[in-house]
Amino acid sequence: MARGGGSGSRGGGGSFGGSRGSGGRTSFGGSRGGRSFGNSNSGRSSSGGSWGNRTPRVGPIFRGGPTYRNYGSGPGFGRGPRGSGGCGCSVLITVIIIIIGIILFMSLFTSSNNNSSGNSNNITVSTIEREALPKGAVNETSYFTDQAGWISNQTQMTQGLRHFYQETGAQPHVYITDYIAGESIETINELSEYANDLYDELFTDEAHLLLVFYEPSPSDYMMAYITGTAAKQVIDTEAADILLDYLDRNYYDSNLTDEQFFSNSFRDAADRIMTVTTSPWIPVFTIGGIILLVGILFVWWKKRQEKVAIEQKRTDEILNRPIETFGKNSEADELAKKYEE
Repeated sequence: MARGGGSGSRGGGGSFGGSRGSGGRTSFGGSRGGRSFGNSNSGRSSSGGSWGNRTPRVGPIFRGGPTYRNYGSGPGFGRGPRGSGGCGCSVLITVIIIIIGIILFMSLFTSSNNNSSGNSNNITVSTIEREALPKGAVNETSYFTDQAGWISNQTQMTQGLRHFYQETGAQPHVYITDYIAGESIETINELSEYANDLYDELFTDEAHLLLVFYEPSPSDYMMAYITGTAAKQVIDTEAADILLDYLDRNYYDSNLTDEQFFSNSFRDAADRIMTVTTSPWIPVFTIGGIILLVGILFVWWKKRQEKVAIEQKRTDEILNRPIETFGKNSEADELAKKYEE
């Protein structure tokens, strides 16, 4: 049933050539942790969700900041010649402690982000620099079809979907259903074939991204997406995996309403898709380099101060020497004079 994407009459789809993109995910039997989707009889609240009593997990909690010892300038600690003061060492140690604290915080923050609860612990990284589709590629339509009766706040639902459209140029459409009449859907391939036919019914161009979210029973869901031949230029396999990762992860977040589940997933996915993901360790290495540079400069400054202090000490000794001592014969000169006599 799957076929090449569109003829030349489909709103510009033919000019891009190639076939449509497709893919999907399946999750059966997973624990939803109190989250309840379903139809209008599932006891959902006016905000679009029914959440149960599970206490959501939270990430690491950081209380306050690091405590630093107040290093003084007493004897034996950081003092230069002639009482030049030990504040230089104290300041450097304090700065190093602060920077180490920042590095540790960033590492923990990154770790907490990469180990969030849900079906997917990690979001696919974006390695490709993408350009949004040109304006006019889409014959704009509605953003979702709710066959399951989940969505009660249309504005909240469409916010993230519109953001996705603005960022990528490909308009998303979410088709939510818990029953597909006349079809036996048991595999992703079957759902993808259904979604491909549905694409032809809903759109007149090849610049849409259609996501069919099928949940036949609580905790069991399947997702299949179809990208038009134009939309596939920006929503490639990697980009689609990013979107599916966010949907998988947010599905298990009991703090989100049904509208927020979809809206947040598309918004966050768009931001990640259109930005090349950088390594979280780059700022850490940058800070490490700064620490090294500060250390080298401090050592140079310290040696320079010691040299200046030594020269100053010699100058002071000369200036403080009694005038009477200047011009007098030394003990050796006196002894030589006696021998001469």
